[in-house]
Amino acid sequence: MAKISVFGIGYVGVVAAACLAKDGHEVVAVDIDPAKVDTINRGKTPIVEKGLEPLIEMTVANGSLRATLDIGEAIAATDLSFVCVGTPSAPDGSVGLTYVVKACEAIAAAIARKKAYHSVVVRSTIVPGTMDKVCIPALEAASGLIAGKDFGVGYYPEFLRESTAIEDYYDPGLIVFGAIDETTDKILHEINAGLPCVCHSVPLATAEMIKYTSNSWRAVKVTFANEIGNIAKACGVDGQQVMKILCSDLKVNISPYFMRPGFAFGGSCLPKDVRALRHLAKEAHVESALLDAVLEANEAQIDRAETMVSQMGGQTIGMVGISFKTGTDDLRESPLASLASRLIAKGYDLKIYDPFVQQAYAEGMSGAGRGNDTSIDLKNRLVGELDDLIDSSDVILVGNHYAEAMQALDQSSDKVPMVDLLRIRPDIRSSGTYQGICW
Repeated sequence: MAKISVFGIGYVGVVAAACLAKDGHEVVAVDIDPAKVDTINRGKTPIVEKGLEPLIEMTVANGSLRATLDIGEAIAATDLSFVCVGTPSAPDGSVGLTYVVKACEAIAAAIARKKAYHSVVVRSTIVPGTMDKVCIPALEAASGLIAGKDFGVGYYPEFLRESTAIEDYYDPGLIVFGAIDETTDKILHEINAGLPCVCHSVPLATAEMIKYTSNSWRAVKVTFANEIGNIAKACGVDGQQVMKILCSDLKVNISPYFMRPGFAFGGSCLPKDVRALRHLAKEAHVESALLDAVLEANEAQIDRAETMVSQMGGQTIGMVGISFKTGTDDLRESPLASLASRLIAKGYDLKIYDPFVQQAYAEGMSGAGRGNDTSIDLKNRLVGELDDLIDSSDVILVGNHYAEAMQALDQSSDKVPMVDLLRIRPDIRSSGTYQGICW
């Protein structure tokens, strides 16, 4: 079993740390935020993610997982470090590397004081060439050592989906990594040896590109389905039926999950990664018309929803869902949060039902409200009971799927004006005061 330090107790870092500890590895989670470190050491989770808290509680209790603010101590106690810090978009759309560079420099400084061989593996999403042009030079400059000789280097992207991250970890669709030395490559193979998936060991830049290709492909599929849905509706055709039948052709390996006409995409990966890939193409003087159109069309889908709500009349809007997807409290680049902010700015009285965000606030999680970069006074707009939301609203705006809410929403669809960005029932179609965004 390996001794691993995980830098960054965010979504990727905390899930990776808990799962690695469950598998029997000795794991030290490292962060600059004392609240997150304290949360882990108390056996609690800083974020909402299905199955994560009992996993953290168990691994902290048996001593396989702990958290610290002390970088030097973490490096001294482990053989390999995962860098799982954020890479938010820079103002020009390029990938933001500030946190990655700082983490590499801090780790390298600690490695310089360590006699034993240590591997540094970046898991943060970075564009092709970043390891060779930015990370490795930063590691060598801060340590005074030579990468591949004095310490190991690898890149190991994650493909976890929020709300199903632990399931995805143990049943992955793709495992890919790159390493410049045999020691790091061997450890990464050993860590993944028990998983039901082929391990693809590739050059660093190839692994970097696969991550961006994966995220950009998912972004393209969502936008494509929405455009087909919009056109189909204008022709009197059910866009979801069209896409459902198209997705039955599994020979072309289409994932039905992303091929359902509906609302805009969001979250911590797709928007910023499409921006970064566009920026990379521009720097290389390569046309990227489709990627340009993806973000424009995604914004247009938010505009479309805003117009639909405005056409409904009424002043009080009851919004079902505010996080970027069901099953998480994450608001990073949530299109629902963007839509909510616009409606509030127009003077609507907006109330929100989101049980996962509600849970984060009710339990006082350190990550509550994470990613809310809008002007929404989120905590004071949350409504705990769906029936209360429906009864007090002039218009219902459905954004996320919550199993316990579907029956009540369906029963209300012909009684209260409703804008449905999700589709509360497979066969429901736009009629009267019920309007589906793509059907």
